[in-house]
Amino acid sequence: MAFWWVNHKQTRDHEVRGGYLWSPMRNANRTFNQTYENMRLVKPGDVVFSYAFGRIAYIGQVVEAAAASPKPTEFGNVGDYWSDEGWLVSVYFAPAPKPLQPKDHIAAIAPMLPARYSPIQKNGNGNQGCYLAGISDALGHLLLALLEVEAQPTFTTPAFVHDIEPDAEVLDDLHDIQGDATIPETQRLQLAKARIGQGLFRKRVMLVEPRCKVTGVEDTRLLIASHIKPWRDSTNAERVNGYNGIMLSPHVDALFDERLISFEDDGKMLVHPSLPRDVLDRWSVDPRANIGKFHPQQSTFLQHHRKLFAMKAA
Repeated sequence: MAFWWVNHKQTRDHEVRGGYLWSPMRNANRTFNQTYENMRLVKPGDVVFSYAFGRIAYIGQVVEAAAASPKPTEFGNVGDYWSDEGWLVSVYFAPAPKPLQPKDHIAAIAPMLPARYSPIQKNGNGNQGCYLAGISDALGHLLLALLEVEAQPTFTTPAFVHDIEPDAEVLDDLHDIQGDATIPETQRLQLAKARIGQGLFRKRVMLVEPRCKVTGVEDTRLLIASHIKPWRDSTNAERVNGYNGIMLSPHVDALFDERLISFEDDGKMLVHPSLPRDVLDRWSVDPRANIGKFHPQQSTFLQHHRKLFAMKAA
């Protein structure tokens, strides 16, 4: 287990709420930045201290190692100068029992700061050019003590309503993944999780849009990351592509997965003639509502879904 310190004032709320870290791969002028490169060095189980607005208020544990990912759309205008391609690390964050202002304890902290790429200065002020810094075990354990966190922190991973018993088709696909020796082990794990709407795929879909496209529900515990282009029709790259996904409430996902509804690129809902009209009424889904335009990079996947929708027997 290693310790890391992330400075993310501008994006803290998005990253903590979404359970991830994201950085560009390079500086705006394309030069090397070690604190971005550090994203590639973190490993599952590592501990991350979240520093923003002069305080460490959250502590996290790395769940999945870094993977290439587009800049989160929820960042909005923040970091306009950043590249759209960067590194994504999945992290479970929890509030610190006793939030800490490092400046108040700088006498104890300063001697333990890294000689290079330090997250804060010797006077306790933050280093704006530093995003993710590696820190020593000694400093990590000192921070845990000051935050009143147990020496070996444990994190409870959230449960999702879609963690159900996989059906036979899913089990077959998972078996095929595990038995394919041509796929590196780390990629096999990503694909296995993507098959059941979790892991890297789920995170990437959430970065495109973190709420149900139809109902607007934002509690991610209640949402399913649904593939637009079905798993069986997708390449391995498409299977973990966030643009080949859409966050949906469970009842909407059931309709979408069965191709009983589909969508135009502009957000218009298409309803299959075989679907009893009272279903949408009972589930409070208005088929006339425009749910908003999809991202341009979702267009190809939606086109494939509409094709299957049109081919479905009445």
